[in-house]
Amino acid sequence: MNVFRRLLPTKFGFKTSKKSCYAPGICSIHSSPDCVVEVHSPEQEVIIALGSNVGNRLHNFDEALHLMKQSGIQITRHACLYETAPAYVTDQPQFLNSAVRGVTKLGPHELLRALKKIEKDMGRTNGIRYGPRPIDLDILFYGKFKIHSEILDVPHERIWERPFVVAPLIDLLGSDIDNDTVASWHSFSKHSSDLFELWEKLGGESLVGRNGMKRVLPVGNHLQDWSLKTSLMGILNLTPDSFSDGGKYISVEAAVSQVRLMLSEGADMIDFGAQSTRPNASKISVEEELDRLIPVIEAVTKIPEAEGKLLSVDTFYSEVASEAVKKGVHLVNDVSGGRLDSSMYSVVAALRVPYIAMHMRGDPSSMQNPENLQYNDVCKDVAFELYERLKEAELAGIPAWRLIIDPGIGFSKNTEHNLDILTGLTTIRAEIARRSLAFSHAPLLIGPSRKRFLGDVCARPAADKRDPATVAAVTTGVLNGANVVRVHNVQYNADALRLCDALLERKQR
Repeated sequence: MNVFRRLLPTKFGFKTSKKSCYAPGICSIHSSPDCVVEVHSPEQEVIIALGSNVGNRLHNFDEALHLMKQSGIQITRHACLYETAPAYVTDQPQFLNSAVRGVTKLGPHELLRALKKIEKDMGRTNGIRYGPRPIDLDILFYGKFKIHSEILDVPHERIWERPFVVAPLIDLLGSDIDNDTVASWHSFSKHSSDLFELWEKLGGESLVGRNGMKRVLPVGNHLQDWSLKTSLMGILNLTPDSFSDGGKYISVEAAVSQVRLMLSEGADMIDFGAQSTRPNASKISVEEELDRLIPVIEAVTKIPEAEGKLLSVDTFYSEVASEAVKKGVHLVNDVSGGRLDSSMYSVVAALRVPYIAMHMRGDPSSMQNPENLQYNDVCKDVAFELYERLKEAELAGIPAWRLIIDPGIGFSKNTEHNLDILTGLTTIRAEIARRSLAFSHAPLLIGPSRKRFLGDVCARPAADKRDPATVAAVTTGVLNGANVVRVHNVQYNADALRLCDALLERKQR
């Protein structure tokens, strides 16, 4: 039996006695009848894998995360969600797999006991090995330690042969190694120089979307695979002062008619905005925004054409987001990325809906001020600032698997910046990937529709004359990696997306 006692920390945070062994920067813990290990455990960084294929799998994950936090595990990063075919025992439902990274003061065996208790409390029983289960929690890494005892092996010997484990594990890293603990995890990789090479040997990104493995984002009642087609978001402005179509859809009847038109023309989702975010726009109150918004949402959710479609609310007020979701909206689209309401992240975390975090400096009244237009490299700077906001959202409880990123075309950007972003989306993803591979896999949304920079380039001062330029901008963005486009003219852009998707499919063959 292992004995864990609190002792003074050593160089690695642990102190061992009797039989133990050290590699440079790495400790091993072994347990045997003649081996007693004493461990002082300050906060250790850990990775825990999650799996479920019984009941509401996503709810099981949410509940497990809640119980893990109560057990003394502070979660700092979430991997993406993967829906995978069952392994070993194939006659069972598909699994949902992911992993989380966090810190804990629990010793390794204490942590194991805590996870086993969560599994039991959530209804897991001793069934068929590798068989169906409501929740499966496994310790992939514990600090810099290799652990071998009668009941615990870390890393587990079979991690290295399981893509459904390695994929979320990789998500929890950045392409840059951020600390010594992460460096030790890479050194544990079998048959390769590091975890990235291991992932490539298993097949890497080529596995995702094939062989029964999909990267998905939960929205509404679906697990959406954003790689299958580019999604089209139709804009519905319920404002008197929006730059393009202010005042056209103030009445409920006009708004519902426009929604029907956009859905008939190919919109996958509708984005309701009841507060203008054009340059120099003034804020309205929460109450006024809700007065404009809620009657339209209530009416739209009742029309048959909206069944199976996604609804989004464009707001930077957490109270508006909460009320809209209660009325049937599926996503929260925040142009401020959480900067204009300190409660936004915690409210969205509790709502358990996807969150679109957009890049903007200042607010609509100040975003085009000279100080907000200063960039060293717009794509790299936007990527870093977006990453910082996504990290804050994640620490507040919004998992990476519920995040969508928007570089904010037209917000705190001049014409040259907007053009650089449209052609530099891959750079933005790569810069985010340096710090978090999970965030870099998030769906990427662009909203160039009828923006002023298109008018500047094409000499079209009237916003409603910029639809052809919008199509060109959308096409450029999609061919450079955008997954969702937000537009006013659905018909024109639906055709552009069909062509872009066909081109991308041909390119991948």
